[in-house]
Amino acid sequence: MSPGSPTVVLVHGAFADASSWNGVIERLQAKGLNVTAPANPLRGISIDSAYIAGVFEETPGPVLAVGHSYGGAVITNAAAARATNVVGLVYVAAFAPEEGEALGDAEAGSKDSVLNSALVPHHYPAANGGESAVEFAIDPAKIHDAFAADLPAEQTALVAATQRPVAELAFSEPSGPPAWRDLPSWAIVATGDKAAGTDVTRSMAERAGAKITEVDASHVVMVSQPEAVTEVILEAVEAVGS
Repeated sequence: MSPGSPTVVLVHGAFADASSWNGVIERLQAKGLNVTAPANPLRGISIDSAYIAGVFEETPGPVLAVGHSYGGAVITNAAAARATNVVGLVYVAAFAPEEGEALGDAEAGSKDSVLNSALVPHHYPAANGGESAVEFAIDPAKIHDAFAADLPAEQTALVAATQRPVAELAFSEPSGPPAWRDLPSWAIVATGDKAAGTDVTRSMAERAGAKITEVDASHVVMVSQPEAVTEVILEAVEAVGS
């Protein structure tokens, strides 16, 4: 890649961690790109966006921000907050919310998503002795159908065992001004997405004016089809680099 190519920052979504990008990272690094996949705290839009904005700010040179699922909402806010070096956005089966929109409200209208019926609530203690808060995990018995239907059973079991719960605040907190208003964006819409919902991610991508690529895959398209995801990221890298 050219010396001016951006660093690709891969932001994972709910119920996942940075290892969900492994297949994509290997392919991007093979092309000579600088790549980082930070840990998304999964504690709420404002908390997570502030953290990821800090990652963007501390990354030298231009940044191409890539978000999966809930990570799409995070980059939408983080890149608009204070990170002036973000030059493009890539949404991977991801939310691209409008200002004032809460993800829970967007999900409520989906005809494709079955995620809500698969969630199990848990409680975690707040800092400094405050009241406990609610977080959600996916019922392991339902994670195949709701989240990762195109992965082998053994791999789905690993996803279930290693999933990271997400705070309820991630679904109820309104989103801020979206970075997609000012930045070029690309979107991968997984046509078998039963988590975010194909209908939701497609409509959000259209509203954001993103260049859309449809892939026949489940919600975890970056795991099941890393080559397809890498191709779109490389297309975005070339566009913003030029």
